[in-house]
Amino acid sequence: MVGMTTPTFAETLAAAHRGDDAAFTVLFRLGQPAVLRYLSVVSRDRAEDLAAETWLQVVRGLDTFSGAEPGAFRAWILSIARHRWLDDCRARGRRPRVSAYEPPDRPAEDDVAAAVDEIVTTESALDLIAQLPPDQAEVIALRFIADLDVASTAALVGKAPGAVRVLTHRGLRRLETILRAGSRADQV
Repeated sequence: MVGMTTPTFAETLAAAHRGDDAAFTVLFRLGQPAVLRYLSVVSRDRAEDLAAETWLQVVRGLDTFSGAEPGAFRAWILSIARHRWLDDCRARGRRPRVSAYEPPDRPAEDDVAAAVDEIVTTESALDLIAQLPPDQAEVIALRFIADLDVASTAALVGKAPGAVRVLTHRGLRRLETILRAGSRADQV
């Protein structure tokens, strides 16, 4: 339509604050993939339940979020997701652990080949990340899957930015080692 513009993130957020369901749907679509992928790395068997709990808390606390940038919103919802996961771990009386990724059901897309390629690539990447020690896997998931910067990741996991950089570096080096070992095995 002529003259219609796409609302900015800040406008969408303001509309969601006012109770606009369509605006909240936009926020959900922006945030849910990152939330579900993060939770799939840290808690495979409970990822969908924890994501649902996360979004319930987002709805309840949306008026407490004061940022106007998509990155700040993503960091906020991921902090809620992490707290839901940690609460779940405490309730179950177990230590947090990282498990293999199981991709969620996805709606059919027009380009089936591209959709399959994306799922296989994402699944493979998350399976590799799940092989890392839990602290490295969590930081790698937040930095590269959820696309958080070092400062946001550090605040979320309660570590210094330097520690996040070290964990990221070690995790990437370990992933490189895993990939090289896999490619050598394929050549034999």
